[in-house]
Amino acid sequence: MASTYEPIGTSTLGSPSSAVTFSSIPSTYTDLVLVFNGTTASSSSVGIRCNGQTTGYSTTYLYGNGSSAGSYRGTTAGQSYTGTDPASASGASNLTTIVFNFQNYGNTTTYKSILMRANRAAAGVGASIGMFNYTSAISSITVTADGVNFETGSTFTLYGIKAA
Repeated sequence: MASTYEPIGTSTLGSPSSAVTFSSIPSTYTDLVLVFNGTTASSSSVGIRCNGQTTGYSTTYLYGNGSSAGSYRGTTAGQSYTGTDPASASGASNLTTIVFNFQNYGNTTTYKSILMRANRAAAGVGASIGMFNYTSAISSITVTADGVNFETGSTFTLYGIKAA
């Protein structure tokens, strides 16, 4: 079955910001995709919060850089972390792309899974599965830089996926 990506919203930062929120997300799609392209002011992990909730997340993260690999697991966290560090210390080589997938986000009977894939030329790649441990539909998503700012020019685009 083919699906179609429809842009819901885009934010390109005109000044540094610690978080970007997409709110009033319509429930007319089957899934959501959020794409981040940018850097942060200093070393930080990128996190996701749904519906303003600051509890009830878990994450399993895998990463590698060509010479080493690792993983971590966090439960009962205040957000779902990517573990990806888009720090700007080395300039353009730290441009990070992170793609978040929210499956079945409108369902009101199950917890929501958040799949993440990230790459940064200067650091490596990563993938995680996060869980939003609530049955409510996702109506807002906040992307955070865990205590630092996303840099000017960073972009965030939210897409809705419709089944064809």
